[in-house]
Amino acid sequence: MARARAGTATRSPWFTPALFTFLEELRLHNDRDWFERNRDRYLRDVRDPMLRFVADAAPVLKRLAPRIVADPRPVGGSMFRIHRDQRFSKDKTPYKTNVAASFHHAAGRASPGPAFYVSLEPGAIQVGGGVWHPEAEPLGLIRRAILDDPAGWRRALRAPGLDRLTWWGDSLARTPKGFAPGHPLDAWLRRRDFAAGLELGEADALAPDLLDRCAAAWRSLCPAMGLLAKAVGLPW
Repeated sequence: MARARAGTATRSPWFTPALFTFLEELRLHNDRDWFERNRDRYLRDVRDPMLRFVADAAPVLKRLAPRIVADPRPVGGSMFRIHRDQRFSKDKTPYKTNVAASFHHAAGRASPGPAFYVSLEPGAIQVGGGVWHPEAEPLGLIRRAILDDPAGWRRALRAPGLDRLTWWGDSLARTPKGFAPGHPLDAWLRRRDFAAGLELGEADALAPDLLDRCAAAWRSLCPAMGLLAKAVGLPW
């Protein structure tokens, strides 16, 4: 522990208040002309710091979950594009007002496996992981895996620190078809998302121990992530 604290004490923060200033101004001026005039600020204060964070997360994730990949490439890597996909969204503003990264299974971003996640925006810093909005087939496999190994799922839910996290996403009002109602784990069988996380403050995002805080949350999720990966046929 002393060694870890010493390392944190000498580490520089990844992010500065300029990140939140840029994102707040982007929220007020979400148009291409403004963004192009401020592109250098975006690269300096938002994109490049997040890419450094992703690169530094790689060895941490290698120890926690060796098959989870942190890819610091600016295009096609772990960091989400700042450009919003407007095709199927009611929100037609061209840019997202957060900066985020998702650390996926080595099987690829398109695989149904679990991923870790971090997102920063003014007033909302989220850290977590799991499976978000799975398609019908992997969702059914996850539900079946919970039924087949209820003791294993309960052990995963008792992982140290997991009680600090909040489970995100939606649940069905009734037990899904093909599953008998009244099972002790019925609340989990009704879930449509299997992801959890916590919210941090802006001060946490600007601190040199941000990665340590993220790693603690990810570590708590690892047992559940392992079961979710195996449920959809992926090694963990």
